[in-house]
Amino acid sequence: MAETRLRMAVPKGALFPGTIEILSRAGVETGALADPGRQLIIDTADMRFIICKPTDIPAYIAYGAADVGIAGADVLAEAALDVAELADLYFGACKFVVAEREGATEDVESSYRRLGVIRVATKYPRITEAHFAAKGIQVELVKLHGNIELAPLVGLADRVVDITATGTTLRENGLRIVEDVMDSSARFVANPVAMRIDAERVTEIARRLQDAALADGGGVLA
Repeated sequence: MAETRLRMAVPKGALFPGTIEILSRAGVETGALADPGRQLIIDTADMRFIICKPTDIPAYIAYGAADVGIAGADVLAEAALDVAELADLYFGACKFVVAEREGATEDVESSYRRLGVIRVATKYPRITEAHFAAKGIQVELVKLHGNIELAPLVGLADRVVDITATGTTLRENGLRIVEDVMDSSARFVANPVAMRIDAERVTEIARRLQDAALADGGGVLA
């Protein structure tokens, strides 16, 4: 029998509690989703929740394994896959920043004038490259998977592009923010095909999530 539930990808980790909260406030039955144990798929009468690593959610939605989902704007921008952003849910707020060692600006700028390139460490090469390209700055990217703030401290990179909520970790490691790159928050997104063939249900859940976000002073994407 064909699956008739709307399939929603939800993120593990930092966005998970906010996801449960906004779904509940939007009147979406979540069943055992709040306490799934080791289960990765939770079914209710109307929904099939697929619990995913946050960075995988754009792929699940773009390739049709899920109809809709909740993902950070940062993850969506880095993946650059074909998904439709329907609402900004206004939780999980953070931002991308460029940071360097305290007092390193003169050295970094001198090195750039001499070599014509800045070495930048990041987990987000697509976002980083686009940011510096828009400024006309040539960069050599070093992709790392953790402890980004370490790179300038040991001479691996001149600067880093990282995501932060408060900047505390950067400051505690002797780094300072030199510019902002982009803001990020949780977004409700959909597979473009699902939007066409199941428009009523996708639109309805988008509206309900929008109303829940607006109740907290948030909004919906234009």
